[in-house]
Amino acid sequence: MLWFHNTRLIDPEAGTDKIGTLLLRDGVIAERDGPRPGGADAIDAQGKCLAPGIVDLGVQVGEPGAQHKESLRTAGLAAAAGGVTTIIMRPDTTPAIDTPEVLEYVTRRAKARTPVNIRATAALTRGREGREMAEIGLLLDAGAVAFGDGARVLRDTKVLGRAMTYANGLGALIVGHPQDAGLSHGACATSGKFASLKGLPAVSPMAERMGLDRDIGLVEMTGARYHADQITCARALPPLERAKNNGFDVTAGVSIHHVTLNEFDVGDYRTFFKLTPPLRSEDDRRAVVEALRTGLIDIICSMHTPQDEESKRLPFEEAAPGAVGLETLLPAAMRLHHSEGLSLSAIWRALALNPARRLGLEAGRLSIGAPADLVLFDPDAPFVLNRFTLRSKSKNTPFDEARMQGRVLATYVGGVQVYPEPGDA
Repeated sequence: MLWFHNTRLIDPEAGTDKIGTLLLRDGVIAERDGPRPGGADAIDAQGKCLAPGIVDLGVQVGEPGAQHKESLRTAGLAAAAGGVTTIIMRPDTTPAIDTPEVLEYVTRRAKARTPVNIRATAALTRGREGREMAEIGLLLDAGAVAFGDGARVLRDTKVLGRAMTYANGLGALIVGHPQDAGLSHGACATSGKFASLKGLPAVSPMAERMGLDRDIGLVEMTGARYHADQITCARALPPLERAKNNGFDVTAGVSIHHVTLNEFDVGDYRTFFKLTPPLRSEDDRRAVVEALRTGLIDIICSMHTPQDEESKRLPFEEAAPGAVGLETLLPAAMRLHHSEGLSLSAIWRALALNPARRLGLEAGRLSIGAPADLVLFDPDAPFVLNRFTLRSKSKNTPFDEARMQGRVLATYVGGVQVYPEPGDA
């Protein structure tokens, strides 16, 4: 048993942030605000924050197929160090997670090699090629929590409509990447003055709006459950709001990079800032932050996308997109607290409670009986990030050498401390 006291409890379900105590027993939260029971090990949190562990919806892991970029083991270690207690793995592996056999292989390897929980999103189409629907029913039985083709846009609307109809019959969640595939093809920046001055091939934010409009139209037609993985611009917010007001089963997420960075951070073609979709204008960033504040956007994720040095040390147009984010998600999210005024309970609603609820998981709460998956952190601790200290195999973070606030002090999964590990400084 573990008994935390002198603890600032961040409860996203109740929307509270107050000093209290928490008792962990047999892998679950057993009691709140009670006295220390006999035999319990006491942990004085010294006024630091204790919150549900982060549920990161949208993590790319290289295994199988690209273990040199990120393995299940290194992803798990990075997650534990970042306060992420549940990884939702994307299906863009090689081979893709498009059969029960591949899903079971990944699940078995993850249990043996990682200190955190790992669940997987399965591919919506075979090989993520957009031509033939995957075996959604069998994959659901094998443990898939959702279905999508990752950052690859499904171009064939008829195939997507059929998949949504089938998924609706099974109650499966579809995760879409809302972009117009034709407009966004080959683009690496958002259209505007900055992209023109830099001479970069650009895409209008309308590509996101058009992709979302199509997907929402299919949701209306099929009744499917749908989650947009990244909403990054102001133009996409009105159709999202209308869909919710119309009672459609639609939610939306955003990556931590798109709410803390803008297109000017690319600077002189810094490829660590090349993302999919590309970084947006400051006006778009502010609009998305406001959508988080109001709850229109439900989820913040890392969109952890490891790339090796060779794929990033290229001209900006040719460099691979994506950034790692498992270890930087929490301190980057503290920018929303310190600079944008979002409460910690609101931030943790987007980081933990909402993704867990959307996927039907018991995590993300401080309620009695909830899993004892927790993160103890100091929201004010300052530091300068050194990318070479990251536990991820790949070091492609846009926050390298950035001044940040917010340090993870300890991470617990099922009531067992998984970070720091014994021997860690």
